[in-house]
Amino acid sequence: MKAVSITGVDLTKQVFQLHGATAGGKIVFRKKLSRKQFLVFMRRTLRA
Repeated sequence: MKAVSITGVDLTKQVFQLHGATAGGKIVFRKKLSRKQFLVFMRRTLRA
């Protein structure tokens, strides 16, 4: 995965909307995750 400089998180009632971008603004990922999936994703991402 490319280096993500910016991560945006929209906290809705049932799901988390995540958007990651490089410092130049290029979209790296867009994800829609449940609370459990979000926690797993963040644990894995923060380790990298």
